Amino acid sequence: MKNINIKAVLFLNYFVFAILLNSVGTVILQVQQNFGISKSAASILEGFKDLPIAICSFLLASFLPKIGIKKSMMIALFSVSVMCFVMPFANAFWFFKILFCVVGVSFALIKISVFTSIGLITDNDREHSSIMGFLEGFFMIGVLAGNIMFSIFIDDKDPASRSWLNAYWALGILSTLSFIFLLFTKLNESEAKTENTSLSGDVRNSIGLFSLRRVLFFLACAFLFVLVEQSFQTWTPTFYKEILKLPTSMAVQAGAVLAGSFALGRFLSGFFSKKFRWIYVVSFCIIGFALSIIIVLPLTQNIHFSKDTTWFNAPLAVYIFPLMGIFLAPIYPSINSVILASIPKYLQSAMAGLIVVFSAIGGTIGSMLTGFIFQEFNGQQAFYLSIVPLSLLLICALIMNKQIIKIKK
Repeated sequence: MKNINIKAVLFLNYFVFAILLNSVGTVILQVQQNFGISKSAASILEGFKDLPIAICSFLLASFLPKIGIKKSMMIALFSVSVMCFVMPFANAFWFFKILFCVVGVSFALIKISVFTSIGLITDNDREHSSIMGFLEGFFMIGVLAGNIMFSIFIDDKDPASRSWLNAYWALGILSTLSFIFLLFTKLNESEAKTENTSLSGDVRNSIGLFSLRRVLFFLACAFLFVLVEQSFQTWTPTFYKEILKLPTSMAVQAGAVLAGSFALGRFLSGFFSKKFRWIYVVSFCIIGFALSIIIVLPLTQNIHFSKDTTWFNAPLAVYIFPLMGIFLAPIYPSINSVILASIPKYLQSAMAGLIVVFSAIGGTIGSMLTGFIFQEFNGQQAFYLSIVPLSLLLICALIMNKQIIKIKK
């Protein structure tokens, strides 16, 4: 297979950061129990993760190829490896703020580098879309693995136990191995660089992307999608723990089931992107997810569990809720691939930076808004309100599709 080594490294890098980024839901739940942090205060961890992603992406995206794509990924992996080996000794809430700040900055470097690399190792739009779908699917496998990993270290009999922090030893080893594999992998970065272009020229090229209407509507799509996605991913463990009254380990495992459904959905998107136009896939998924919210959430009301409830004797609603992610999952890789494929390769780094910025902002707002509604009202109402951004997402996707059709004529 062409470029098999670099593809494997990109997948591994994404896998590592999938675990680190999406551990925020588990950490939010655990710091409430370990450090007596309120829901609204704990939700700020999403900001410590996403705002550094946004700021770093904005500052570095336009000239990251000059720094070096491979070098940027190595810096990111080294940084998170160090933090992971520190975290087992964490004894205060501020440790987690620093952790997610480092993870955020590092992920900005990784995501821009990975998205730019896909353009360098693919030859056409369909191959680009397929790789993007499978990459995002593998990302969700990482989210699933991370939830399972943390749930193994959680002690349900002692809610105040900090044994779950030992999971960071494994994460430190995994990120170090990824660093070593990348060190010995070659990547031709020449097409990502513009010839004889100054820093100011790179910045002008990046700003010029805002003059493209398809880019503006794409950024709205990215913002709205991640707003919905992160609200579900971050708050599903708390929903299972406090609304459904399930054990903590089972609540974290529910996040793993949600991640598994996301992985399945994104692997399917890698397949369907070769068969159907992206707008059909995205529209079907948005409508399907909205309908599943309306149908499934009422099933989670007024459920009573015994103390010995497990996955083997839980009501049907416990299984169905996280499976809704199958509908939501294909949307993000589909819209990302379409916009990147419509941009020249030397601008794809800048475009990837904008994707990361608007995704990070959407993730922060979505998680914090859901956390506020969760605290002031209840989990059902918080998730019902996601129908509003879903409707706006469908409208923006349809307009974006019209703009892309125009440039192909």
